[in-house]
Amino acid sequence: MADYDIAAVDLDGDSFEVRQALVRNKYDVRDADGEVVLKAKQKLFKLKEQFPFVTDDGDPAFTVAAGGILDIGGTYTIVDDTTGEDVVVLDEDYSLFAENWTIRDPDTGDALATIESRSTVLSALRHLIGVVNLVPNKYDIYDPEERAVGAIEGQFSVKDTYTVTIDDARTIPKEGVVAAACVIDALENQ
Repeated sequence: MADYDIAAVDLDGDSFEVRQALVRNKYDVRDADGEVVLKAKQKLFKLKEQFPFVTDDGDPAFTVAAGGILDIGGTYTIVDDTTGEDVVVLDEDYSLFAENWTIRDPDTGDALATIESRSTVLSALRHLIGVVNLVPNKYDIYDPEERAVGAIEGQFSVKDTYTVTIDDARTIPKEGVVAAACVIDALENQ
């Protein structure tokens, strides 16, 4: 989707692995060959959540920033660090019973993709009892016509690890989905 490309990022392929560092919300995104293609680290002690992403060479790629202070059930904008343009917006559809997110066009607000938790029971328990966070999250990705186009699958491991599979990236912003996997993990597991 050319309208939602990020200048410094070229994500080839349809499968990525997102790995969280053991201690904090720091992530590596790897392609199908195991090569690091993006790195992200949540900035600590900020009034507004920020997740700067860099390329494998350490060059700035894009930043995910919260729309408000201590944004619960909020909006996160992906900004291209090269152009300064808003690329997409991640909206959390806040509920105690669901972990659902919508990726939107920053200008029109049109839905470009939705990311929906597979289990409302686990979602509810995660919000009420933190220990349930040990059970990996699993999400389905849908295009604007509500067709399943991919998945985010958590794996049992010491640190959070997700496989992001995008079966059809013609209709959804791939960079937005990969960034969302990191942001969702960081925010849903607090």
